[in-house]
Amino acid sequence: MPYLQHGAVQPPQHNGAKPARLPGMLADLTDETLMQRYQTGDIAAFGELYRRHSQGLYRFIAWQAPRVDWADEIAQDSWASLHKAAGRYQPQAGFRTYLYQIARNRLIDLLRQHQPLLESDLAGAHDVAPHAALDRLAAANDQPTPEAALAEKQRAQRLQAAIRSLPAEQREALVLQQFNGMSLDEIAVLTGAAAETVKSRLRYAMQKLRATLAQDAEGEQA
Repeated sequence: MPYLQHGAVQPPQHNGAKPARLPGMLADLTDETLMQRYQTGDIAAFGELYRRHSQGLYRFIAWQAPRVDWADEIAQDSWASLHKAAGRYQPQAGFRTYLYQIARNRLIDLLRQHQPLLESDLAGAHDVAPHAALDRLAAANDQPTPEAALAEKQRAQRLQAAIRSLPAEQREALVLQQFNGMSLDEIAVLTGAAAETVKSRLRYAMQKLRATLAQDAEGEQA
């Protein structure tokens, strides 16, 4: 789906500015080496990890969280949990997978704890909806005319709505691949699913997106 792949929809961004690139050799080290250095007390190594992954982690959380106010909480908890678990870290899987797994587990915990509240919110409120964090992100790209800008914004809104409507497992796989740049194997490790299962989820997700957007386009022409 070229429209998705070329970044017309911008996934959620952290409100804070991206930390500045650290000078020197830290920027050239792998994530796993940085984490090992942090285990020995190298605070600058942790800063480099945060610079690399804070925005990507926040995007992943914001696409998945059913409440806007959870994104900041889960992101902060994830970095705090990483700090606490630093002494136990073993570079068996990629660092990013390890970090995202912390966030994913925290999200699952919140979903289990607040399921009755979520059901109540979704039944009776208009300002708390699944993945409402996406609703503020349908800003149009710069266009030469107001008409073109409006059309671009409407396309972005339709695509965001289509992504929100996907089953959770398909949406998660799609977000991790398209917006976080993870490979099939990385997604498989993170989600605990076989690589072939991940591939199927991505295929079904893209098929549903194409069908939904094609249906919307037909509705506009009718």
